[in-house]
Amino acid sequence: MKTSEDSVVAETRAIRQELAERFGDDIDALCDFLALREAEHQELLVNRPPKSPHIIAAASKSRM
Repeated sequence: MKTSEDSVVAETRAIRQELAERFGDDIDALCDFLALREAEHQELLVNRPPKSPHIIAAASKSRM
């Protein structure tokens, strides 16, 4: 059974493959490209103040 999620996953994988081919599987080249795009389109970026961490007592005790 195909769902709409399947099409989203397929589209995401296709875009990932396209970017990998475009930049020759060079992650540094891809990051440079993305940094330039961000600099060119500051108006499209969302910047929110950082949230304070929420520590769960049970989780912190289990790591001791």
